[in-house]
Amino acid sequence: MNPAQTFRVALRALIRNKMRSFLTALGVIIGVAAVIAMVAIGEGAKARVAESFSSMGSNLLIVMSGSTTRGGAFGGFGSMPTITWDDLKAVQTEVPAVRTATAELRTTVQVQSEDQNWATMVIGTTPEYFEVRSWSLARGSGFTQSDVEGGNKVAILGQTVVDKLFGSYSDPVGQSVRIKNVPFQVIGVLAKKGQSQMGQDNDDTLIIPQTTFQAKIRGGLQKYIQGIIMVSAVSTEDTPKAQTQITDLLRDRHHLQADADNDFSIRNLTELASAMQAGVSTITTLLAAIAAVSLLVGGIGIMNIMLVSVTERTREIGIRMAVGAKSRHILAQFLVEALVLSMAGGLIGVGLGVLAAQRLASAFGWPMQIRLDIVLISVIFSALVGVVFGLYPARKASRLDPIEALRFE
Repeated sequence: MNPAQTFRVALRALIRNKMRSFLTALGVIIGVAAVIAMVAIGEGAKARVAESFSSMGSNLLIVMSGSTTRGGAFGGFGSMPTITWDDLKAVQTEVPAVRTATAELRTTVQVQSEDQNWATMVIGTTPEYFEVRSWSLARGSGFTQSDVEGGNKVAILGQTVVDKLFGSYSDPVGQSVRIKNVPFQVIGVLAKKGQSQMGQDNDDTLIIPQTTFQAKIRGGLQKYIQGIIMVSAVSTEDTPKAQTQITDLLRDRHHLQADADNDFSIRNLTELASAMQAGVSTITTLLAAIAAVSLLVGGIGIMNIMLVSVTERTREIGIRMAVGAKSRHILAQFLVEALVLSMAGGLIGVGLGVLAAQRLASAFGWPMQIRLDIVLISVIFSALVGVVFGLYPARKASRLDPIEALRFE
């Protein structure tokens, strides 16, 4: 009996009991679908974390001032101004691993157009801010260093502010807005960034030169920065090096003793993103491992039904042996039946897993990331389940005594 004949015989045997064959393969279908869906959602969650952190900027470090202590009550970092404008210049010029750095001054104020108003985050900064944040313009142009030096009243709006003040389909470039009753000319609109990793709307912001911010919006603290420093490292690999170099530089500039604590804080968003992705990967692996148990359950189901099939078809096996079928032919027939059941279940499971991943990704608002290697491994594993759990029933069938099989009632 050639392989094609063996396959046809096995397929006819399975088709004779369609419902039983489907229920037998159901365990494999559920297992494969669950594994693919869980891994796809996990990869989508990792991509969403990476996308969220990349919206903050590339290779980003945030330097904040120190904390206060009054009457036993500790303030958070940034509550005690310790970072100066000279510190910022030193970070920009004296740290080899730093590509660029800028200050970010921020406050929430009411902004008005001709007939609308909106409370939004106003940021005072320099042109380097857009490079640090990897933030491009959708329309118009950015302000320049001369705008900063001249304290010019120019503004760049986020898309949410544009929608609230001018309407979704309006072009505000060239128009004016009022911040604390001070008119500002709109020179650009930022490209949309969406939500931050903390769920805040990145596009609900308005950016102006830092000197204008200090003169017209909120006064400064003379030599101290009343905000944070945002630093972009040369590369992802150099981000930890940049953090160490900035720490050494600021400790030296602030004349801190070797045993003294830092009077500033540096947050490495690259490390935070990696930690969050590692956590998501661990959860994804755990869920996929739990889902894979369904494959083993499906394998046990295949073995159980194949044993029942051997018992039901004992006389058929005896007749086949009587007309010349060898033990290896019987073994191959039942192995092929088990393999067809598991492979069919695996392929159906792949389709259902992709469909489930699409639905879940749509519900969560995450990108769907189907890993082809996981799909391939799931199909191969389902085939192995069929072979491993079908081997015992197949061997039992091939070892039946033809005479006893023909007498079986």
